[in-house]
Amino acid sequence: MPISSLDGCTSEHWAEVKNIITEAIKDISEPCINVNLVSDADDVGVIQKRIVQNIYNSDIIVCDVSGKNPNVMFELGMRLAFDKPTVIVKDDMTDYSFDTGIIEHVPYPRDLRFSRIVTFKKNLAAKVLATLKAAASDPEHSTFLKNFGKFQVANLNESVVTADTLVLERLSELQAEVSLLRRSTPRTTLLRERSKIEAFEVIRQEIKKFQFEHPSIKLEDLRGDKVFFTEMENRVDAALYFDSVGEFRAILDKILYEMIKRSEVSERTQIVKPPSA
Repeated sequence: MPISSLDGCTSEHWAEVKNIITEAIKDISEPCINVNLVSDADDVGVIQKRIVQNIYNSDIIVCDVSGKNPNVMFELGMRLAFDKPTVIVKDDMTDYSFDTGIIEHVPYPRDLRFSRIVTFKKNLAAKVLATLKAAASDPEHSTFLKNFGKFQVANLNESVVTADTLVLERLSELQAEVSLLRRSTPRTTLLRERSKIEAFEVIRQEIKKFQFEHPSIKLEDLRGDKVFFTEMENRVDAALYFDSVGEFRAILDKILYEMIKRSEVSERTQIVKPPSA
């Protein structure tokens, strides 16, 4: 389902819709159903992989196509390709899509008017329960694909791995996700925490530390030095301040240039006092 602002609806609107859907399904007494977004998981891992696994493994999927969010439509397409139990819902302001319009949709009012939401929750619970029972009683049950003929249903290959291999894989996924979060965090959010002025000062201080650690290296020799740039990127933690490596390196080069110029001016303006009589 959508989770951020879409089609004139705020993220708070979609959070309320999620609560309504969750309450409707949890009202089913038997079987007891655990309700989560497909992006949710107890462990940490690459979110795209988690979504695909949950789309494939879940006993039933409820998909809200309201606003026709591209990610939602893509995920619905995957679930239908797996040909597993699926229930589609949509608000009354969203029209039907050509390819999935033949599947029954459970409608709800976009304004979330209470009386109609009560009816929607009852209808959704009944549809989810009926779909689960139909899938359990009929091995040939199909939400979508088998209505058009015989097809090879998509599946995910699973394999057994050693504990060491699993730990290494999870660590790799965690590293990839942290890097993705750093690069996808909105720049405005970062600047609220650490201003660009602070970033410049942090870079200058790290350059001075580097000079102290390597007194034989001149500042002018560091401009364009890729090894130096990489070391400074790690020292400064550039991802906290800049949107890309290229932006950081341009700023670093500019600061180096300014420091070199200041050093040259300082040398030219030194006053040598005559020896005292």
